[in-house]
Amino acid sequence: MSKSIVSAAVAGVLLALGSQAAMAAPDWSKVPKRDLHVFHAGVTPIEWATKKSDHSGSAGMRKGETCAGCHEEKGALNFNFKRLADKELEPKGAPKTMTFPVGVQAAYDAANLYIRLTFKAPGGGADKGDKDNDVKATVLFADTKVPQADQYGCWQTCHTDARTMPGADDKKTKYTKEGAYELIQWANKGNKVSDGSVAGERKMSGGTTGAKAQAEKSGDSYTVTFTRKNPGEGKAVPFGVAIHADHASGRFHHVSLGYKLGIGADGDIKATKQ
Repeated sequence: MSKSIVSAAVAGVLLALGSQAAMAAPDWSKVPKRDLHVFHAGVTPIEWATKKSDHSGSAGMRKGETCAGCHEEKGALNFNFKRLADKELEPKGAPKTMTFPVGVQAAYDAANLYIRLTFKAPGGGADKGDKDNDVKATVLFADTKVPQADQYGCWQTCHTDARTMPGADDKKTKYTKEGAYELIQWANKGNKVSDGSVAGERKMSGGTTGAKAQAEKSGDSYTVTFTRKNPGEGKAVPFGVAIHADHASGRFHHVSLGYKLGIGADGDIKATKQ
């Protein structure tokens, strides 16, 4: 065999190994974890959150403050959960567990972004509208056209006229008035993965992230690992997390505030380069 053929063969092997390395799952033991506390938000859509008479924090939001900057304190949330659970803000009835932590880790390589969620899904839900799925885990990523996405998180998708809101059209899904969110979701029945979007309406398919997911359950703890196309190194992307526990449907999830995910950039959570 000629030297040129040998060199080409060796180069081909190295290229294949390099491709496999780039696609390899992250070593999560080397990736920092941050707990984001998700909570049951009740009937607090964007219209409520931005109305001064309903939400005193709306004044701070107009000055550029973030929801997390106001409500995150010493690693937990300082909400008045008694108010969130009362009939005014939760007419159907609140879950027994109003808030719980979700461990979030993020890593990336040239091709992919990896997000790992670790949590215990609580029981005691007041809504069991999803008969098929005991648990669902969702991550939303906002584009640059969503107004104040880095402040409000996914609240820009939640409106008073969307389904499961009191008196709303049961057929109207979440939507945005400007911009769009990429939506990826894992549902435990059949380990279903959705790659969708929220723009003029919510769509659970047709997304462009190429989302995949793997999930494990140990006792009452879940670990869900998403793999999606890398949005681009050097970006800080507004994102949020939601967990539907105990067969919850629609707005009866536990949802995080809005945060920034830094991919080779500064952020509330910084993805580790692999």
